[in-house]
Amino acid sequence: MTQTMYDKIWHHHVVEERGDGVALLYIDRQIIHEVTSPQAFEGLRLANRKLRRRDANIAVPDHNVPTKNRHLPNPDPSSKEQLETLEQNVDAFDVNYIPMDDIRQGIVHVVGPEQGITQPGITMVCGDSHTSTNGAFGALAFGIGTSEIEHAFATQTLVLKKSKSMRVKIEGTLPFGCSAKDMALAVIGKLGTAGGTGYVIEYAGSMVEGLSMEGRMTLCNMSIEAGARAGMVAPDETTFNYIKGRPFAPKGGQWNAAVAYWKSLVSDEGANFDKEVTLTQDDIVPLVTWGTSPEDVIPVTAEIPAPSSFADPNKQVAAEASLDYMGLAAGTPMQEVSVDRVFVGSCTNSRIEDLRQAAAMIKGRKISESVKEAIIVPGSGLVKHMAEEEGLDKLFIEAGFEWREPGCSMCLAMNPDKAGPGEHVASTSNRNFVSRQGPGARTHLVSPAMAVGAAIAGHFVDVRNY
Repeated sequence: MTQTMYDKIWHHHVVEERGDGVALLYIDRQIIHEVTSPQAFEGLRLANRKLRRRDANIAVPDHNVPTKNRHLPNPDPSSKEQLETLEQNVDAFDVNYIPMDDIRQGIVHVVGPEQGITQPGITMVCGDSHTSTNGAFGALAFGIGTSEIEHAFATQTLVLKKSKSMRVKIEGTLPFGCSAKDMALAVIGKLGTAGGTGYVIEYAGSMVEGLSMEGRMTLCNMSIEAGARAGMVAPDETTFNYIKGRPFAPKGGQWNAAVAYWKSLVSDEGANFDKEVTLTQDDIVPLVTWGTSPEDVIPVTAEIPAPSSFADPNKQVAAEASLDYMGLAAGTPMQEVSVDRVFVGSCTNSRIEDLRQAAAMIKGRKISESVKEAIIVPGSGLVKHMAEEEGLDKLFIEAGFEWREPGCSMCLAMNPDKAGPGEHVASTSNRNFVSRQGPGARTHLVSPAMAVGAAIAGHFVDVRNY
């Protein structure tokens, strides 16, 4: 019987079938941060339980960490408390920990792959929905809630219902001026934010196969924005070359055995998917969101759509509300929309390739005087170091960007990095929900190159013309 990659990984991890597709599933690894773990640790403490496998867990602070002036006291009491609580918990339960002053510190979904913690064929969880990022390696990786974190701590298992499978093929060659972020936005634009609900997506096709690991991570990262439980890409030589030599990667004779197993995970020829979707390179152009949902996406060369252009009455109402919140009028060319702030960072676009794409747009230019703030936030200390070795930091600073310390930053504004009410933000993050980047802030999702282009011009531009 043929199987998908998802089928194979699922069946390899079933401890017990409980009927109706529900199973007790073994969890290989859990990554932890300061926001969603305190109640789970407290649950263990109250039940007088320990971690089932301390070596399967690793913690790193990311959501609340300051991205500047780290030598000064944390100005946010709530953030300070959460960060201190994480330190107390990892000490009490003897969890592997990467502290804030460690060069490896960064966003959990950057650190996991960077350290070789993320590997093909594993089940991996975190109290963060963008754990789907790690599916780029052919892992079954997904976000979980606080009670599930505690369950995984105590038992190394979770009770789960198996999702349906969807294959999204993207065929062709990545067009000039486009990136994996544009691919992800194009997929969400086609599926809608509920189109992946109940599914695990496997990305395939020549354009996906041609992506680097960092591009695949960007693509899988935004699977959750299409409603999917997880996104995955079949492991191949690109995957193996990325993992080899990293601290947590298999060593010695274990390496060849691991690669042999990883190769066996690829979906069988003729495997049945519950749903198939295909995009071509004609669907991939530089994209920008205009509304308050990731599916509100249009080419940068397009005009903002009128609510009446949507057939669904509910979508018409949602579009009216989006335009009102965003302060935009239907029919306005997207390239006439001004930006107040620019953010390059987040678990979607903070890796070294993202920063290289951003830096390539500068070429001696300066950010527009109309832009109040433009910040570059590397995904980890190692990414920051690599960028500085390449001189990218100097390019950013000379252009007028602020070069920050690693963390989640303005992606979700849990630290002082926030946009003000009514301000338009060109953001490489993954969500443009109401007030996501600060109360009243108006977020436009774009690629790193598009964000820098907007910073230079003061409004959105077609990066293919630069």
